[in-house]
Amino acid sequence: MESIKIVDATPKDVVQLQNIGIKTFSETFSAVNTPEDMAKYLSESFSINRLTEELSNKLSQFYFAVLDQEVIGYLKLNAGHAQTDLKDHDALEIERIYVSQAFHGKKVGQLLYNKAMEVARQTGCRYVWLGVWENNFRAMSFYKKNGFVDFDRHVFMLGTDKQIDIMMKKDLLNN
Repeated sequence: MESIKIVDATPKDVVQLQNIGIKTFSETFSAVNTPEDMAKYLSESFSINRLTEELSNKLSQFYFAVLDQEVIGYLKLNAGHAQTDLKDHDALEIERIYVSQAFHGKKVGQLLYNKAMEVARQTGCRYVWLGVWENNFRAMSFYKKNGFVDFDRHVFMLGTDKQIDIMMKKDLLNN
């Protein structure tokens, strides 16, 4: 297997982003949500218009994990006012790290996470934060293993279903 590359995603990559976004979100959450809620969330969150807007936002950054010219995962980072909750200029939000199910356990998520930490350090952030669904134990374990701690909760709407995300952060000043 060739090595996995982490590359910038730009507005010209919107269709690839839509494809990997829908694929990975569906693989991760379809079995534990209603088809109606999944359809509503996917159509709203992964529309070409919405993704083009997000890709064009100077305060958000997207990266693809690419293997043999195939996008197998992606990362979305938000700074400043692009952050979903905190809007702290000293912080960076990891809004999404998703990897195709076929590549789970192959360190792709870790490579994307490492890219997030590199960006956070280059931009002088004091901490990195994220929200993870309270029932996504695999993701919570991954983030705890990487030094994140719980600090709050917030509501995440998946279609019409009000879900609870655990907010986690990692202090970069003491790590």
